[in-house]
Amino acid sequence: MVEKVQKNLEQKKVWKLIWDYLMITIFSFTYAAGISLFLDPNKLAPGGVSGISIMLSRITPIPTGTWILLLNIPILGLGLWKFGLKFLISTVYCTIVSSAFTNMLAGFGALTTDKVLAAAAGAALMAVSMGMILKAGATTGGVDIIVKVLRLRYRHLKTGNLYLIMDAIVVTLSGIMFHNLEIALYAAVAIFISSVVLDTVLYGKDGAKMIYIISDHPDRITDRLLEDLDIGVTSLKGEGAYSGKEKKVLMCVMRKPLAPKAQQIVKEEDPEAFMIVSDATEIFGEGYKSYFSERL
Repeated sequence: MVEKVQKNLEQKKVWKLIWDYLMITIFSFTYAAGISLFLDPNKLAPGGVSGISIMLSRITPIPTGTWILLLNIPILGLGLWKFGLKFLISTVYCTIVSSAFTNMLAGFGALTTDKVLAAAAGAALMAVSMGMILKAGATTGGVDIIVKVLRLRYRHLKTGNLYLIMDAIVVTLSGIMFHNLEIALYAAVAIFISSVVLDTVLYGKDGAKMIYIISDHPDRITDRLLEDLDIGVTSLKGEGAYSGKEKKVLMCVMRKPLAPKAQQIVKEEDPEAFMIVSDATEIFGEGYKSYFSERL
């Protein structure tokens, strides 16, 4: 009986892995479509590695998709050194496939030359794709890894600020390179749209996430949450009704983009942890909203 249950679990894992990689492949294609059919042909560089690649493809004979892959190689190497092979396998696959699709679709040219439509459609396609790829357990590489590494060394820096700084640098460089302020502004619009759409795909329309964690390794999880994500963690006293054992219950509230990363940390430190994730529509207090100012 035990062997049968174990076999069924293994089969489910295999099918889940197949499904995840199918999703990664499909949404790597739509991610590439956003770049090749909308953003790249209109000279819109929407931050990150893809934005840098779009600019480099204009001053070299190397196409955008190839630049995405080339720029990601040292970044993936850095990620391998810092976080290990397990962290990178799906990301490497996603990077290679999306780069190939980007080059393949480039031959079709722009589906629209209207900069507003191109920024909106391209950013939305990229954001939806990134959200689904994240849900499948991968990332598109690039800035995600760089930010994660920087946070290891400079813990006082905020994750959101790092993303904002990097995107701002790329957008500014695009305006200088293309000698066109409007191009840079449209790229900034694309970044904003992408951020909003990605947020909605991953977390819905709710304001924040609240996570309760019950684990046999609460201290390790707490240290990771504090150091990697720079979010507050409250330790509550709990007791198992059946076992009568005392346990720490960790409670943390965070902005929506950090929730998947927090869940990943819990899984890495204790795969057997019990975790409750719920929506927090309003948060008042330090780092969030002032109750009185919001109500006036």
